[in-house]
Amino acid sequence: MNPRLRRLQPYPFERLRQLFADLRPADKPPISLSIGEPRHPAPPFVLERLGESLERVANYPATAGTPALRQAMAAWAERRFAPAELDPESQILPVNGTREALFAFAQAVVSGGEDDLVICPNPFYQIYEGAALLAGTRPLFINCGADSGYLPDFSGVSEDQWQRCQLLYLCNPGNPTGAVMDSQGLAALVQLALEHDFVIASDECYSEIYFDEASPPPGLLQACAETGNTDFSRCVVFHSLSKRSNLPGLRSGFVAGDADILRDFLLYRTYHGCAMPPHHQLASEAAWRDEQHVQQNRDMYRHKFDAVMPVLEGHLEVSRPEAGFYLWPSTPISDTELARALYAGENVTVLPGQYLARHAGGANPGENRLRLALVAELDDCVEAARRIVDCLQKL
Repeated sequence: MNPRLRRLQPYPFERLRQLFADLRPADKPPISLSIGEPRHPAPPFVLERLGESLERVANYPATAGTPALRQAMAAWAERRFAPAELDPESQILPVNGTREALFAFAQAVVSGGEDDLVICPNPFYQIYEGAALLAGTRPLFINCGADSGYLPDFSGVSEDQWQRCQLLYLCNPGNPTGAVMDSQGLAALVQLALEHDFVIASDECYSEIYFDEASPPPGLLQACAETGNTDFSRCVVFHSLSKRSNLPGLRSGFVAGDADILRDFLLYRTYHGCAMPPHHQLASEAAWRDEQHVQQNRDMYRHKFDAVMPVLEGHLEVSRPEAGFYLWPSTPISDTELARALYAGENVTVLPGQYLARHAGGANPGENRLRLALVAELDDCVEAARRIVDCLQKL
């Protein structure tokens, strides 16, 4: 077996299972806030298109996707991240969701030298670390704490580390913090990538869940276009229908950006054998062309935060995120202890923040925090918040 597999750590949800192994949940209806799986209804028109296209399972799909799908993706990205302009033939590539693409991207981009680095935010989406380790390099974790507005604090990265960096994973908006890097911060990273010859992989799968309709989160390609890097050199973004359109099971998304990088990534994917099924491509095209269901989705999340925040405020140190569907509160006791208490006493499942981070810079920035995913129905989210308050009052 590949010895690099031994470097992988247990996934957060396996650690959560082990944390609860000796517990019996309270005799109350279970409510899970641990997994960031969208649970709003899938758009009916997408399901209809999927059903109408089932006969296409008789055909092999093209790894590069259909021209119509790439055009729909490019048109959406141009509307959303103006003034960026994309060539659907060379700067867009369909993928089976951002998860598999973020992992595969490192295997294609990183040379695997022992001294090479993959820079990651901390806390982070665990795929970044796994991708770096299995690509034969090691991650350098950059803490995202309160002092830096929960954004990665790159001030401590040395010149030597920038030189050794081959890939920088960025999550914007952040998971789990919900923090958003502005255009100036993105432009500064682009300049560093051009100067030190590394690639930025910007995970933007939460970009369509935000609260201020007049101020959507900026994207990396948008920052490139605004600063003259119109060919998106060294920059690739990752987008998905999972959160935007409540279609996590469709496994559909795209990468966009530097045409030279995407050409080689397409070669990798051709051998990898990860083309999107034909009927998924047709359904995805319909989803990317519609914005009304995305607006409705944002409204539902907005209502949840409006209802949950007043319940928790005054009992937990918590604030509304800039984007995304997570809360990232501080805990008055250990995050693992509180998670156990909530499960055993209230049958509410939450994810300890330390499971989403690594010890770096003298600290684990996830310790004594919880990730609360407001993905359940509105009433369940409010009930979960009330149970959390009840649990805290018993401590």
